[in-house]
Amino acid sequence: MRPKFAFFLVLIALTTSSLPTLYAQGILPAALTKPVPETLKDLQDIEAHVQKLVARVLPATVCLRLGGAQGSGVIVDRDGTILTAGHVTLDADRDVSIILHDNSRLKGRTLGINNGIDSGMVKITEKGDFASAPVAKSIELKKGQWCLALGHPGGLKPGRPPVVRVGRIQSITESTIVTDCALVGGDSGGPLFDMHGRVIGIHSRIGGKVSSNVHVPIGTYNDTWPRLARGEVWGSPFTFLDIFKPAEPYLGVRAIGEKNRLKIESVTPGSPADLAGLRANDIILKLGTSTPANSEELGAFLKSQRPGNTIAIHLQRGNQTLQINVVLGQRQK
Repeated sequence: MRPKFAFFLVLIALTTSSLPTLYAQGILPAALTKPVPETLKDLQDIEAHVQKLVARVLPATVCLRLGGAQGSGVIVDRDGTILTAGHVTLDADRDVSIILHDNSRLKGRTLGINNGIDSGMVKITEKGDFASAPVAKSIELKKGQWCLALGHPGGLKPGRPPVVRVGRIQSITESTIVTDCALVGGDSGGPLFDMHGRVIGIHSRIGGKVSSNVHVPIGTYNDTWPRLARGEVWGSPFTFLDIFKPAEPYLGVRAIGEKNRLKIESVTPGSPADLAGLRANDIILKLGTSTPANSEELGAFLKSQRPGNTIAIHLQRGNQTLQINVVLGQRQK
C-alpha cells in the first residue's frame, strides 16, 4: 500500500457533529461534506484536493529562527508580512532568520506581539515579491469543519518541506480554535488553513492529547493588525497559559464539620448540587468511597475529581438515609 494512501485511510477515524455551510455544492469535493469518507473514491477525492491545496500554500509556510530557538510562520502578503505565535518571537525588534520551503533564507525582524492571545508578527526586511497565502477576512468556522495544518514539527529538517496534517475543528471560541491536527514542538506559529487555502488560525500550543491542539483564530490578527504592524507588545502571557491548567470540578455546597461529620450549610442555586437535589442541613456520610469529616477533606476530594464525573453521595436527611448521584460541573475562572 502506498504510504500517502495509507495516511488518508487514517482520516476514516475522524468524526464530526456538524457540517460547515461554506462547503457549498460544487466548491469542494463532496467527500468533504460527509462526517467521514465513505468510499474509496471519497478518499481519492480528498487526497487529490489536499495535494492541490498543499502545492498552493506550501511556498508561504516558513521556519523562523531566533537565536537558538525556532518555530513556524506563514507569509500573508507579497511584501513579506509573516504571522506567527507570540511565544515564538518573544519580543519586538529582534533579528529573525526566515527559511523558505526550498531551504532558501531571508532576513527579517519581529514586529508586535499580543501576549494575551499569543499572536505575533514578523516582517521580511529584504526586498522581494514573496509567495503568500490569503488570510480569511470574514468566515464562519464550525465544529467538524475540515482543516489543514502545516509547520515544522521537531524543527527544520534538511531536505524535509513543511509537514502536512489533515484534521477537523473540534471547538471554536473568540480566542481559540481547537483541532485534532497533531502538533509538535516547532509547529508553533505555523498556519491552519481551511480547505480553500485561507489562513484561519496560527498554531499556539499543544493540547493534553494528540487530538486536542490549540490555534489562535485569524480574527484576532485582523482585529489587532495595526498594533502588531507598529511593533506594539501588550498583554500578559499568563492569560493564554491558563489553558494548561486543569479544569476545576464544582459541586456547589458550603459545608462544615460537625461532630466528625460533614454538614451542608447552604447549596448554591443552579449548581450541580442544587440540580441533583442536595439541601441545607443534609449530613454527608460518604462521597463515592471517601468519608470527609470537614470542609478541608471535602476540598481535597473534589480536587481529585474532574468536571463531568458522577459522584454517589450518601447522606442523612432527618431520619432518612439517601443516595444522590451528582454530576460535577466546572468551576468558572
